[in-house]
Amino acid sequence: MDSYRHKGLRSKLVQTLVQKGITNRRVLQAISEVPRHLFLDKAFEEWAYKDQAFPISSGQTISQPYTVAYQTELLDPQPNDKILEIGTGSGYQASVLSLLCKRIYSVERHLSLYQSTAKRLKDIGYNSVRTLYGDGYLGAEKFAPFDKIIITAGATELPQALITQLKIGGYLVIPIGQHEDKIMIRITKKEDGSLGKEEFGHFRFVPFLQGVT
Repeated sequence: MDSYRHKGLRSKLVQTLVQKGITNRRVLQAISEVPRHLFLDKAFEEWAYKDQAFPISSGQTISQPYTVAYQTELLDPQPNDKILEIGTGSGYQASVLSLLCKRIYSVERHLSLYQSTAKRLKDIGYNSVRTLYGDGYLGAEKFAPFDKIIITAGATELPQALITQLKIGGYLVIPIGQHEDKIMIRITKKEDGSLGKEEFGHFRFVPFLQGVT
């Protein structure tokens, strides 16, 4: 399932990410360990370790490795963190995060994608990822509060439910914008309940939509 060749290609991918400015050693180590080719259809396996996004089922994509690393670095996951991910997709981002935190809950709105990804994660062995089927705008109140929250789809607004489910001192990383290009934003929830906001680079994502399919 994971050959020496695959590991060598991941090593080259990590070098590419370093050249692009990713500096967090733990993030780079996680990228080097997760077998991205197992999250793609066989037809794309030869392209798995190129720094590109690729289509998956339900009209979604597996994010570009640089985007995964960039968001993860902004999130700054710690070993005891409980993290909420909105947009499970292929499960690749959740798998990277699972190597960096204690527990991750991941919400997917497409039923068929949720079912296939839940099986994939179980088969590969990423047991610390808890997959949930539901509306990402509503978060996962049953398991809140969360130390960190990451949204892997392009939003036009910040869902209030997610802010409510974030711990004091926690980070929420989300791409937001009214056009195709989104600005990566990191929200910090302060002790008085107010929000700090930092803006980073521009990225493209599939839309962050309400409801389930």
